[in-house]
Amino acid sequence: MRDGFLPIFTILYFGPSPMIQRFDVGQRMSEMSIFNGIIHLAGQVAEDGNQDMAGQMHQVLNAIDSLLGRAGSYKGKILMAQIYLADISDFSAMNAIWDSWVVPGQTPPRATVQAKLAKPEWKVEIVITAAL
Repeated sequence: MRDGFLPIFTILYFGPSPMIQRFDVGQRMSEMSIFNGIIHLAGQVAEDGNQDMAGQMHQVLNAIDSLLGRAGSYKGKILMAQIYLADISDFSAMNAIWDSWVVPGQTPPRATVQAKLAKPEWKVEIVITAAL
């Protein structure tokens, strides 16, 4: 210590970067990737697009729970959620299901927008980023 200041050290690392893990890799996309302790989920949509908003939300949230579990994480570690609604008038119905699903006191930052989804029967798509 000199003149009341602590020395600052910079550590440079030029080794190989951490490995990227990809899950359920397809020709176009993967369902999930993990890099540097961060989990990235592809947009999750309902398997059965004939269900109403509540039914589709339950399907999507179950898929998110399943993928996070495979990665060794859970919904309490979500860092960010991006929610796409085909019709913004479903906002209240979506929120009712979301509010009952999230961990109280650990609600993540979230954005919700109306968007034209890839299939007309889909009502909601959710993208998640989470910590391990």
